[in-house]
Amino acid sequence: MKQQTEFNQDLIRFLDQATTPFHAVEQMVQRLLKAGFREMSEAERWRPEPGEGYFIRRNGSSIIAWRHPEQEAAVNQGWRLVGAHTDSPCLKVKPNPELHRKGYFQLGVEVYGGVLLNPWFDRDLSLAGRVTYRSKDGDVCSTLLDLRRPIAVVPSLAIHLDREANSSRTINAQTFLPVLMGQTDEKPDFRQLLADWLMREGTGNLAQVLDYELCLYDTQSAALIGLEQEFLTSARLDNLLSCYIGLQALLDAPAAGAGQVLVCNDHEEVGSLSACGAQGPMLAQWLERLMPDVDNRNRALARSMLISADNAHGVHPNFADRHDDNHGPLLNRGPVIKINANQRYATNSETSSIFRHLAAQAGVPVQSFVVRSDMACGSTIGPITAGELGVRTLDVGVPQFAMHSIRELAGSADAHGLYRVLQRFMAEPRL
Repeated sequence: MKQQTEFNQDLIRFLDQATTPFHAVEQMVQRLLKAGFREMSEAERWRPEPGEGYFIRRNGSSIIAWRHPEQEAAVNQGWRLVGAHTDSPCLKVKPNPELHRKGYFQLGVEVYGGVLLNPWFDRDLSLAGRVTYRSKDGDVCSTLLDLRRPIAVVPSLAIHLDREANSSRTINAQTFLPVLMGQTDEKPDFRQLLADWLMREGTGNLAQVLDYELCLYDTQSAALIGLEQEFLTSARLDNLLSCYIGLQALLDAPAAGAGQVLVCNDHEEVGSLSACGAQGPMLAQWLERLMPDVDNRNRALARSMLISADNAHGVHPNFADRHDDNHGPLLNRGPVIKINANQRYATNSETSSIFRHLAAQAGVPVQSFVVRSDMACGSTIGPITAGELGVRTLDVGVPQFAMHSIRELAGSADAHGLYRVLQRFMAEPRL
């Protein structure tokens, strides 16, 4: 088991490298390979061996990793699944993004997910994602790109030119958010810029950039802050924090008879309905291939459980009235069980009790979150996956501030606490 200091140091390295869902999956793949897991292709026949670790990825942005159980053990003990999502709200570059105004070169952007837009202004931004190109041999290939340096900014309008900025400013995503890239007398071709960047990074067989999926991101590194370093601050804590926690729990969990699974889906922030999202067929198809007998599969699912890990809203000291007085999670006071009577979260009394029992065994405190009755509630992959598989499900998460901001804040102890509970969950023989 990793100790908290080592855990947080590696978490920071992961967050800094996982700048897009594609890069997040790539970082998880590298850690899985180092731990002896093997990649399987969905296009090939599978012959997994009991006791061995495997993973598949779809679209390069979703991943399922597991330790394969004996078939009889899977039927009799089920699967221990931890779910999270790889995507975060951000600004994405449009297909034809070039803007040339007053001698400035800008890129048009599209808002992905429920972005808190104000914090994106005046940040040192870089660019990362997937680029697809035609090679000199005539093949269509894809590669990952991460410039790793500031190349863009969304400058604020001076207070002198917008006297109401602090009292009634409304952000127009179309007109306020094009990012400033530089000054030029000519209108650059963005695809040619991409080709130049890729060739400088070693993609020597590139003939033409065909398309891309690129995100802007803040170049400031994740960090521990506070008088006693009690806080973790970073981009994309929602929900790469849970991806990392689930991955480490899988890698460090003791061997068990039940199948141990991590599933991290893309597209949660926009509804999860895609080929690689939680509302798509990826997880069900994976399970059908491992357990083709319907009766055995259903018996295994009846003994299985999914913990959907997605961050929770901690009580902000400046806005404490936005929480129910009896259900306000505090940072560094333990993971949060998320409950909603209208099934926006999939927690029920049995799954929450199992989690509380495991947390007590691990010596980890637990909190509860229920949204105020006069406010709308968000959702997670939990209810979606429960509805797709019919598996018992719990929604839980680390409390945080500034959810969906370009820079978010969590407690430096909470991720390690959830990791300890999930390790026990992965190894639990009976649920």
